[in-house]
Amino acid sequence: MLNNIGLPGILLIAVVVLVLFGRGKISSLMGEVGKGITSFKKGVKEGAEELSEDASELAKDVTPETDKDKV
Repeated sequence: MLNNIGLPGILLIAVVVLVLFGRGKISSLMGEVGKGITSFKKGVKEGAEELSEDASELAKDVTPETDKDKV
């Protein structure tokens, strides 16, 4: 169904959306979308860093408790 939409169809949809919502509303909406994407990327990066920190903390000391007293 969507395979038949060409350039004229996309332009028509863009014009209708622009007329319905106005330029100001669309630009503010795109600004919010951009902020959301940036926030999502930041959250993914922080989550990956947190997981790697947790993994490194678990891997630091692998000596059994009984062998720690012998050293």
